[in-house]
Amino acid sequence: MPEYCFYQKGKHIVVLERTDARGALPLSEQGYEKQFEEVSATDKNHALARLADIRREKEIDQHNFISGAATMPFIGLMAAVATKLFCKK
Repeated sequence: MPEYCFYQKGKHIVVLERTDARGALPLSEQGYEKQFEEVSATDKNHALARLADIRREKEIDQHNFISGAATMPFIGLMAAVATKLFCKK
């Protein structure tokens, strides 16, 4: 399966085979930035779909991390309050 890389300018993404140096040079000159993601896929459409999946998973991971980071101190505080209330004798 060929490996693909991605070039992005704004919201526009171009998919190239990793070995396509001739196609990469004009994109760089036009202001496209090479993305760090590279995927193996059967064709360009599948490669673009895989990139979308990777980015969606990244957003979900970031959201879950931020949610956990925000709620863990609150849970710790509630546990401390509950401990003080029940252990007072």
